[in-house]
Amino acid sequence: MDSQKLFLQSFLLFLHFTSSSSLDTITINQTIEDGNFLISEGNNFVLGFFSPGYLGHRYLGIWYHKVREQTVVWVANRNNPINGSTGVLSIDRLGNLILYSNHNQEVVWSTNVSVEVTDACVAQLLDSGNLILVQDRSKRIVWQSFDWPTDTLLPGMKLGFNRKAGMFWFLTSWRSADDPGTGNFSLQVNAIGAPQFFLYSGTVYYWRSVLWPKNYADVWNYGFVNNQDEIYMKYTLADASVILRVVLDYSGIIKKLAWHEKVGKWKEFWTAPSSLCDTYGHCGAFGICYPDLIGRFECECLPGHEPKSPRDWNILRDASGGCVRKRLESSSVCGHGEGFVKLTNVKLPYTSTALWEEMNMSPMECEKECRRNCSCSAYASIEIAGEATGCLTWYGELMDTAGHMKEGYDINVRVDALELEIARESNGFLESKNMLDALIASAVSAWFVIILFAYLWLKKKRKGVRNHSNERLLDACYKDTLVKNQVEGSMSHPDIAFFNLRTILVATNNFCQANKVGEGGFGLVYKGQLSNGQEIAVKRLSKNSSQGVEEFKNEVMLIAKLQHKNLVKLLGCCIQGEETMLVYEYLPNKSLDSFLFDETKKAILNWRKRFDIIVGIARGILYIHQDSRLSIVHRDLKTSNILLDAEMNPKISDFGLARIFKGDQIQEKTKRIVGTFGYMSPEYVVFGKFSAKSDVFSFGIILLEIITGKKNNSYCEEGSFRSMIGHIWHSWRENVALEIVDSSIRESCPSQEVLRCIQIGLLCVQEDVSDRPMMSTIVLMLNSEITPLLRNNLHSTLLSHVIVLAP
Repeated sequence: MDSQKLFLQSFLLFLHFTSSSSLDTITINQTIEDGNFLISEGNNFVLGFFSPGYLGHRYLGIWYHKVREQTVVWVANRNNPINGSTGVLSIDRLGNLILYSNHNQEVVWSTNVSVEVTDACVAQLLDSGNLILVQDRSKRIVWQSFDWPTDTLLPGMKLGFNRKAGMFWFLTSWRSADDPGTGNFSLQVNAIGAPQFFLYSGTVYYWRSVLWPKNYADVWNYGFVNNQDEIYMKYTLADASVILRVVLDYSGIIKKLAWHEKVGKWKEFWTAPSSLCDTYGHCGAFGICYPDLIGRFECECLPGHEPKSPRDWNILRDASGGCVRKRLESSSVCGHGEGFVKLTNVKLPYTSTALWEEMNMSPMECEKECRRNCSCSAYASIEIAGEATGCLTWYGELMDTAGHMKEGYDINVRVDALELEIARESNGFLESKNMLDALIASAVSAWFVIILFAYLWLKKKRKGVRNHSNERLLDACYKDTLVKNQVEGSMSHPDIAFFNLRTILVATNNFCQANKVGEGGFGLVYKGQLSNGQEIAVKRLSKNSSQGVEEFKNEVMLIAKLQHKNLVKLLGCCIQGEETMLVYEYLPNKSLDSFLFDETKKAILNWRKRFDIIVGIARGILYIHQDSRLSIVHRDLKTSNILLDAEMNPKISDFGLARIFKGDQIQEKTKRIVGTFGYMSPEYVVFGKFSAKSDVFSFGIILLEIITGKKNNSYCEEGSFRSMIGHIWHSWRENVALEIVDSSIRESCPSQEVLRCIQIGLLCVQEDVSDRPMMSTIVLMLNSEITPLLRNNLHSTLLSHVIVLAP
C-alpha cells in the first residue's frame, strides 16, 4: 500500500507532494506544526506557513522562492487565521486539502471538493505557482489555486469568467499590509457589451481598463479569450528569467512590478489609477478627461456638447454632472446633414452601452452602420490582435472617456451639421482658402443655420398638431371599438397611463441597443427603468412592421381590460409624433422558447416547472375564453408569446391579433389569415375559420413542445415523419410515448403524469373542431386523474392535416 492510500485510510497527518520540475515524488512523513515549516519547495515558489505583521496569526500561503524579500502571492485561509503557533495540513478521505488549527483541531480552510475515494489525490506545487490537487491515476485536476486568486495575478493565471461553471476569476485586495483578509477593492471582468475590466471599491466603479491593452513583445504578451464557455485575460512572459507580477494593493492601486535582483527590491513600472482622469466617470456623461492639461481644468465636453451645469463646471470644477447636447435636441441629429468628429488616442467610453457589429468591417462600413441608427452616438474601428478589424458602436451616453492616451484608439462622435462645420473650420478648413472663400463659407453657414432652425420650428409645430390628432383618433377608435363589440356599460379611457415620449427615451437610454431584449412582427422591444425604479418593457411599433395601427388599438383595448396572473400586464402606451409604443411590466426571463429550445437553458426547466408552466398557460387561456368580462380568442398562441417572470411563472402576451366574441358567437370567418404556421389550426389555415377551439389547438402544440423540448417543425428535418403530431401519435400507438420526452428530463419525470399530458396534447390537436376539449375540461384534466380516451379514428384525423401544417 503506497503512502497516499495509507494516508486516506488511516488519516495520518502528512502530505504527498510532487514537484512539477521533476518526476520524483517528495513525501513528507511528519506532522506539520512549525509555523515557519516549508511544506514544498519548488524551483520558483514555496508553499508554507507565514505570519505577516506583529499579531502572530498564521496563514498557509505561496511565495517566491528566489526573491529575497518574502512576497506572498496566494493565501489559503486569508479570512480565518490560525490563532497560535501551529497548524496542521492534511488530505481527508474525500480528497480535500484540509487546514486545521492544531490546538483545537478546528478546520480553518478546505478545498471543499469531493472525488472518488478509490482514486487517491496528490497535491502538487507547479513551477507556475499553481497549487493543484490531482487524482493519482487519472491525473485529472480536481482543484487548483489559480481558480481562487487573492491579490496577485501571476503569468498564466486567468482573470475573467467561466460561463460554463459560473465561476469568476478576480483579484481582491488585502485589508492592510499586515492583514491578508479580503479587502474593499476587487478587480474583475464586466462582460456586458464589449468586455472590459473594472476596479471596484465595494460595489462602486472605481477604475476601468482600456480595451485590448497593447502588448510589449519584449516583456510580456496579453491573451484574450471570449467564447460561449469562458471570457478571460491572461499574460505570459517572453523571458522566463524575468520575475513579474500584477498585484491589487490594499490601498486600491493596481501595480505591475518587476523584481530587481541587484538592488533586492520590487520596481513599479505601471500603476492605476494614477491620475484624476483614471477615476471612473470623473467628467460625467459626454465628458472627456485630459490628464496632461497643466494649469487648466482637466475636463472638457465631447464635440457637440456643453456642460449640463456651467456653474458646477466652471466655478466649482465639478464635472460629475457631465455634458448635454447643445443647440439641437438629440432627436434632430439624424438625417439633417449630421456627421462625425474624430478624436484620436482616447480611452474608449464605457462599453456596456456599446455593440459589436460584424468583424472585418472597414471604417467606412462601420460609419454607415452607425449612421443607419439614429440612436448611435459614436463608433470606433478597432484592430483586434492584428488579425481582424472590429466595429464598435455606442448607443446612449458616452461615459468615462479620456484623451491623450498611449494605449488609446480613435473614436468618431456624432454631431449635428452646424457642429460638423465648426469642427472642419477649427481643423484648418478656412486656412486653406482665401478670404473670399471664407466669406462665402460664412454666408452659406448663416443661411444654413436660418433654414435649419426654420425647419425645426415647422416640424415642432406639425408635431404638436399630430399629437393632438393622435389623441383624438385614439379616443374615437376606442369608442368605435366599444360600440362595435357591444360591451355593456359606458366606459371612458382604458385604465392605463399615457407616457410622454421623453419619459420613454430617458427610461430606455434613448432606445440604446444594449437595452434591446426582443423583436417580433410588431417591432422591437426594449428594457427600461422609470424614475421611480420600476422596470418596464417598451414595445415600439416599427414603420416596416407587418402589424399596424389596428393591432395596436386592439392590444390596448383588450389587454387593458384583462387582469390575470397568467397574462402580461399592460402599464400604458405612448402615442407621440410618429412614435407608437406599448409599455408592459418587465419580465426578466423573457420568453418560453428562449429556454425550451436552448440546449443549455432547457436543463433549468425540470418536469415540475414545465408542468406548472403548462397549467399556468391553460388557466390564462381559460380566463380569456370564459372567465373574463370579454370572451376573447387570442389567435397567436405560441412559445415565443409566453413570457416568464422571475419565478418562471408563465404570462401570455401579444394580443394584437386577438378578437372579441359575442356571448352567443361560436365561430368567425376571415379572409386575412394571420398568425404563425405550425401553431394555427387546420380550419383556420384552409378556410379562415377561427374560434376558441383554434386556441385549444395552439395550446396542444405548445404542450407537446414543452414535453419534447423541440420545435414543432423540427421533425420534418430529422426523420420520416412530416410533423411533430405524426411522430408523437406513432409513438403513442406503439406504446413508446415516453421516448418523445425531452432527454434532459426523461429519467426524472413521473411517467403517468407525462403520459396524461401527452394524451391531453393529442386531444387538443385533432382536426375535427368538435372533438377538441374546451379549456375548462383541459384545466380539469391537468389537475386530476381524469383523461378521456383517445378516439379510435384519431390517427386518421391527425394525419389528414399533417400536410396543412408542414412548413
